[in-house]
Amino acid sequence: MKDLERFSGKNGRNVVQNAAQKPQAAVPTQVLPQAQFLTIGEEDAGQRIDNYLLRICKGVPKSHIYRILRSGEVRVNKGRIDQLYRLVQGDVVRVPPVRVAEKAENNVPAAEFAIIFEDAHLLVIDKPAGTAVHGGSGVSFGVIEQLRASRPDAKFLELVHRLDRDTSGLLLLAKKRSALTNLHEQMRDGHTDKRYLTLAVGDWKNARQHVKSPLKKYSTADGERRVAVAPDGLASHTVFTLLKKYPQFALLEAELKTGRTHQIRVHLASSGFPIAGDDKYGDFALNKALQKADATRGALKRMFLHAHQITFTHPETGKTMTLNAPLAAECERFLVSLGKPLNL
Repeated sequence: MKDLERFSGKNGRNVVQNAAQKPQAAVPTQVLPQAQFLTIGEEDAGQRIDNYLLRICKGVPKSHIYRILRSGEVRVNKGRIDQLYRLVQGDVVRVPPVRVAEKAENNVPAAEFAIIFEDAHLLVIDKPAGTAVHGGSGVSFGVIEQLRASRPDAKFLELVHRLDRDTSGLLLLAKKRSALTNLHEQMRDGHTDKRYLTLAVGDWKNARQHVKSPLKKYSTADGERRVAVAPDGLASHTVFTLLKKYPQFALLEAELKTGRTHQIRVHLASSGFPIAGDDKYGDFALNKALQKADATRGALKRMFLHAHQITFTHPETGKTMTLNAPLAAECERFLVSLGKPLNL
């Protein structure tokens, strides 16, 4: 669907023109002159035929995809199939002539990130703060687009999960569809363990504390996505462990039992201990003061939230893996300025 949305934005809409307006450029398209016969590789095996067609037929309306499926113009191994058919490696898919969007010029700068682990199935990187994981919502590109640009020969590369733009740390990507499906199942069934380091503002008391406030998404008047504690929200559970105390802050490890949007940030803020540097749910006056160093501490110009550890089962070998990413340098320097560096 993302590929279709890319070609159905402002440039693809019909615009009422008057004499003073210049004609708006249409999205360039091309007609595939004849039917294509595509052999399914390992990276596409297991995918539904309708989702596969939506991905490869960029710019083709969804309604047209389903029409050519219903009419039998799309065939697999010379036979008719329905839209729920799941592709098998070695299948030969007949795609009839359709009008598709021409490939847009790729202006995404290639980039590599610090690699924590990589094999034929997985790529695990240490994402820096301030970098979105994918394009959208005013961001033209993110980690996934930059990695694809730097690895043009990669047949498959997809995000397994997401991190907020201002969160640093471990980010998992799948290099095979089978790995993506397996890891999604592990996360859905609660068989992964994700832990974050965060600096909460305030006098934290408990050595270990469970927060189970239900969370609900909403949008602000200007369309910004937010999350709040609400009785009718989704069940959410975070376990916080106190690592170090400072005069004004507490360094915590947050263990996610569920994976809701902004879960750690809202659970802490709603408990009266916002994350230092959080520009959505934090103490805005303090955040502004933290931008500059003073006599008691250094400067902190980012949100102090870092995905430092993840445990999961390798989708191919079945081996239990625990990976760690060192605390981001700016966060480490801030702790040093407070007089207590991190020593896990």
